[in-house]
Amino acid sequence: MRLEGKVALITGGAAGIGKATAQVFAREGAQVVICDVSEELDNELVKTLGPNASFYKVDVTKREDVQNWVDDVVARYGRVDILVNNAGITRDAQFIKMKDGELVKQMSEEAFDLVISVNLKGVFNCTQAVAPYMIKQGSGVILNASSVVGLYGNFGQTNYVATKAAVIGMTKVWARELGRYNIRVNAVAPGFIMTEMVAKMPEEVLAGMRAKTPLGRLGEPEDIANTYLWLASDEGAYVHGATISVDGGIVLGT
Repeated sequence: MRLEGKVALITGGAAGIGKATAQVFAREGAQVVICDVSEELDNELVKTLGPNASFYKVDVTKREDVQNWVDDVVARYGRVDILVNNAGITRDAQFIKMKDGELVKQMSEEAFDLVISVNLKGVFNCTQAVAPYMIKQGSGVILNASSVVGLYGNFGQTNYVATKAAVIGMTKVWARELGRYNIRVNAVAPGFIMTEMVAKMPEEVLAGMRAKTPLGRLGEPEDIANTYLWLASDEGAYVHGATISVDGGIVLGT
């Protein structure tokens, strides 16, 4: 019961790493509040998380919606102890593709803007909404989802990599600014994780992912959730401003 009595907010909690984190946190005694744009999935999940769990349908790109969510959570639960900024999307495409000296395809402005809005502005919105409450209560933990590609880059992911690298930068800034208020801020950089979305990929693609991972397997969502648990608990009390890779020793190439 390492999170007993803690109120934990988890964005993008409908599936994958967010869902696993909600389950692990609830098991460890937290009052879990998840938000997502997928209302049907989250309502089913909440039923398994205990009587104090709740779901809110929130688009993290919309500042007013986020603020209303956080205000309502504090009014209902009295505080907010943990924020896991997990919500994220991909819209992969080559930055630019040429053939015979002619431009044939490129990443669209719409794809770039959407990923930036969810993966980067969403993290900004949620953190800025919870931070004043954490400052007033004199404690808090903020955990941001980055990625190994934010550290090493990845072919065809200009937009996604940009957000995940930026999340690492924001984590370091917030660690400097919020540490004085006893608010710890860290990032986690997952490698290839066997989420529901990844499991649907062709076997040859999955085999390529395994080949790049020295441990020889893809990670499970629980591998990331357990890292979040450690960082959120008192066991990680002196970890601050860090980016922790949970990637099986992955080696990314061109």
